[in-house]
Amino acid sequence: MPDKAKDKVVVVTGATAGIGRAAAAMFKERGAKVVCLARRLSPEFDSIQTDVTDREAVKRAVDEVVRKYGRIDVLVNNAGMGISGAVENTDEAAARKIFDLNFFGVLNVTQAVLPVMRAQGGGTIVNVSSVAAELAIPFQAFYSATKSAVSSLSAALRNEVAPFGIKVTAVLPGDVKTDFTASREKNAFDDPAYGDRIARSVAVMERDEKNGMSPDVIAKAIVRASLAGNPPVSRVGGWKYVLLVRLAHVLPKRLVSYILGKMYA
Repeated sequence: MPDKAKDKVVVVTGATAGIGRAAAAMFKERGAKVVCLARRLSPEFDSIQTDVTDREAVKRAVDEVVRKYGRIDVLVNNAGMGISGAVENTDEAAARKIFDLNFFGVLNVTQAVLPVMRAQGGGTIVNVSSVAAELAIPFQAFYSATKSAVSSLSAALRNEVAPFGIKVTAVLPGDVKTDFTASREKNAFDDPAYGDRIARSVAVMERDEKNGMSPDVIAKAIVRASLAGNPPVSRVGGWKYVLLVRLAHVLPKRLVSYILGKMYA
């Protein structure tokens, strides 16, 4: 029986490292034609140097993919970043920067790809959100906010484009061991009002990430969702995080907030 991924044209943003690289490699191993859109070129995949926050650059990249391959079967919106720090002391420019990449980057690529998928009669969009969208993390509020926005966008878009044969799903990773941890931008503003709470919170995050699951776990979830006939609205990556999110949905919100506060604040 032929592999469902074979010969599919798959566009992955941010496929030069971490989850994006693992997903792109998995698609490639299964016979897909993989194109990486990222700010730096990848020697492993067909790559187009693209800043996903630049709408015109994204449109040119998508046009190039279509010229070369004739279609786009799967889009994986993976590119993203993290920042940490207190909401009170986070510079507006830093907040806008993370929204530009994590949310508007997803929007830019999605809007460029949708006309292609409509014209060809279908396709699948997989947006990489986060468990932090469901469990808002203190001192990582802007990351949680961007991923909540991605999850909401995915759920609404799913119904908008269903009549065109386009499927939309979100994958929500828990803690994953990647270079995302080292790349997180930290707000170094020294405010005695918060004492050492920010540093302790970030230390907990980094410990959990460094001891987290392999990016291959999330890559498998992405590939599986992209090939499903009827993918779920969202899929949590990692059995431990599936349990946590389910508990968060049934426990009183006040209790969930208290637990998160004890863990991270």
